[in-house]
Amino acid sequence: MVVPADKHLQVGSLLFDGLDQIDLTGPFEVLSRLPNSTYRIYGKTTEPVRDIRNLKLSADATLSEAPALDVLHVPGGFGQEAVMNDEEILGWVREQAENALVVFSVCTGALICGAAGLLKGRRATTHWASFHLLQYFGAIPVQERVVVDGNMVFAAGVTAGIDGALRVAADLRGEDTAKSIQLYMEYAPEPPFDSGTPASAPVSVYTAAKASVEEITARRTKTAIEWAKKFNIDTSRLNTGA
Repeated sequence: MVVPADKHLQVGSLLFDGLDQIDLTGPFEVLSRLPNSTYRIYGKTTEPVRDIRNLKLSADATLSEAPALDVLHVPGGFGQEAVMNDEEILGWVREQAENALVVFSVCTGALICGAAGLLKGRRATTHWASFHLLQYFGAIPVQERVVVDGNMVFAAGVTAGIDGALRVAADLRGEDTAKSIQLYMEYAPEPPFDSGTPASAPVSVYTAAKASVEEITARRTKTAIEWAKKFNIDTSRLNTGA
């Protein structure tokens, strides 16, 4: 999918209240360095919003001011729940995705894409706590850190967005460009603990983490079931366990 170097790329990220900032800023570190491109952040308003940990962020421009994007980046976070019923944002995502070279979701941004009707028949992934919800949107859940299906790239939870963005960079501008960006970022993770996935984390740690997101997971499940009904998906055949 490498595009000609002389093609200027329009890259845009969605901003909304209550997102997880690293879903946005991790990929920003990569996507903002794509050669011959313009990177901007778009939101319903340019007024500052707060991320899930109260970090203040603001968009460069409003949704209506966005050009046709070559790369659409949809982050996630607890604020994703409100977006699921915001037709202005969903309509924008749907419209931009129609002609984008790449639609790139991070974490529960995949559920936003699902509500926009973009997941039907797609292989996809998302954060481990919401992974079981992908099927409610007609997706084929794949337990991988980064999943590519056609022009859609899905990154799992939070920091996986950096990996996904590097994949996007390689697909659009070639592997050498992506490797140069990775080197500039000195992205060579060596975490002090092997506790980054449900499979590798100690049982006690995983159990506590799962309990800490029970409330939002319950809300997301309720919303996903409502969307499954809208999409006429037979939920009786789905694996409803988290």
